[in-house]
Amino acid sequence: MNGVILNPHASFLSTLIGVMVGHSIYIRGSAEFLFTMGAPVGATVASLIFRGRRKMIILYYSVLLVAFFLTPVSWQLPFWGMWDVYLAFGWLLVSATTIKRWEGLWNIKSDSAKLLYLVALSTFVGLEADVLFRIFILVPCRTYQSIFAWDAGVLQSIWAVGAVETSTKVVLSTLVSMIVTTPVIKVIRKMDLPFF
Repeated sequence: MNGVILNPHASFLSTLIGVMVGHSIYIRGSAEFLFTMGAPVGATVASLIFRGRRKMIILYYSVLLVAFFLTPVSWQLPFWGMWDVYLAFGWLLVSATTIKRWEGLWNIKSDSAKLLYLVALSTFVGLEADVLFRIFILVPCRTYQSIFAWDAGVLQSIWAVGAVETSTKVVLSTLVSMIVTTPVIKVIRKMDLPFF
């Protein structure tokens, strides 16, 4: 939600503070701090998408996906394991090419249906950017070996479970964001707060 409401810098910083405090209270190992950097990245991506700045996000997705597919161990993982990331990237590409014709969609003062669509797009692509960052750290950066000491077989098992668990969490989070964020934006508009 903060990725949509706050500007990119504020959303990154607020999410970073939140995850650092949260993981300092409940420590799950030092490696977890590395992976939680995906949350501020995802919040920033959501903020940029909401504000119509898509080119950098398309580049981000492209570079990280290419790095993943160039990593030899990725060839042993089921292709469908990242179906939600592919869907987010596809939705981003389609929106970037078709929405240019929809005048006013990227205007944050657009009507309710457009606003709901934009919140859903921003949230989903932002959450999947977080997932993609964590995948990048795990596979191309080889932390599955260096930190967790997993072999390809263990990684394959975790990959299959993650394909279901992660996508379920992202879909639920996107739905909650659509329900909660849209009314909050309308209230902020009425109060004429400078969050946008």
